Amino acid sequence: MPRPRLRRRIKINPNIIYFKPQGIPLRFLDAVELTVEELETLRLKNVENLDQIECAKKMKTSQSTFQRILSSAHQKISLALLQGKAIKIIK
Repeated sequence: MPRPRLRRRIKINPNIIYFKPQGIPLRFLDAVELTVEELETLRLKNVENLDQIECAKKMKTSQSTFQRILSSAHQKISLALLQGKAIKIIK
């Protein structure tokens, strides 16, 4: 049986859930799904300019887990930007 997933502290509740390239209808685009956890890691690290130890404490997770979530978010956003995909934020 897998280990139960811990609840992480998320302070962001986005009103906007889609970002897409300009001029292309959404129905013609593939979407990359970004979780709210990934969005929160980006906010703490890139907007709040906190170091990873502080970010992990604020999210109530380990530093290695925070790094893994952050890396996943960076990879997904890079893929969307380079391949012209939409970004969908999922809860």
